Amino acid sequence: MRVVFFAALFAGSLLSGSCSEARTEDKPESKEKTGKKKGKKSKAKADIVNMNQVGTLDQVPESSGLALSGQPGSFYTHGDDGNQPILYKVDDKGKLLEEIPVQTKSNDWESITRDNSGNLYIGDVGNNNNDRQNLVIHRLRPEAPNKVDDIRLKYPDQKAFPPSKKERNFDCEATLWHNGQIYLFTKDRALESTSKVYTVPDRPGSYTAKLLTKLAIPGQVTDAALSPDGRRLVLLARQEMFVLQGANLAELLKATPERISLAGAGQTEGAVFTDNNTLYISSEQGSLYEYEF
Repeated sequence: MRVVFFAALFAGSLLSGSCSEARTEDKPESKEKTGKKKGKKSKAKADIVNMNQVGTLDQVPESSGLALSGQPGSFYTHGDDGNQPILYKVDDKGKLLEEIPVQTKSNDWESITRDNSGNLYIGDVGNNNNDRQNLVIHRLRPEAPNKVDDIRLKYPDQKAFPPSKKERNFDCEATLWHNGQIYLFTKDRALESTSKVYTVPDRPGSYTAKLLTKLAIPGQVTDAALSPDGRRLVLLARQEMFVLQGANLAELLKATPERISLAGAGQTEGAVFTDNNTLYISSEQGSLYEYEF
């Protein structure tokens, strides 16, 4: 009974906490805007402190997520809405190492994350119009792409498909795995002010996601990355990112986000830490960046 009580108290404290306004860190940046139509690659050029372009993803159509492969110097990524259900293994310069067809459909793959046992979780949770009722996270091992387990989910607070325009905050392009749970961070298409955080178990099944908290994020979140020590959370957005710091994930979700501009980097959609201070970022235009904290 005590375990249940304290778990409920913890979740309640997160939901009841007020959102903190994001701080903006002023850094030199490029004035170049991408503004490219979807589906047409054009390499963005960025001049951003602490970030360097390390390669290009020439053979990946619209990289929309990034995950470690479990082998040093390589990652898994995938295409955006409208592309084939294929995983791409690339090195840390963006060179294609392997194409892995996955035996499942792709409605709108938007994110990918990896657990400590080597399972990959592909988030088919893109929901631009906020009207989908078939949201799913695919769990698989890259060496066995014909065996795919599904984690199906729905949001507890969505009652209409789609809801009114001012309530359209049920799109999701950002997921991460942590301690047996998949965390989902929504993309606020209504007001661009709040990212809701939900969780579902990492086991196959059908679930009503748990609404854990709401974060004051003045942008549209496109990916999430947690440092290996669990003390830094990055919420990527288009040409910007929001950084939260704390002793653990529970504290991170209460922290005040710090905004860092990535202007000129293109439509940034994939992010993953390779160590506690190094973040790799991919863009739909095919650029691969390394950011040092």
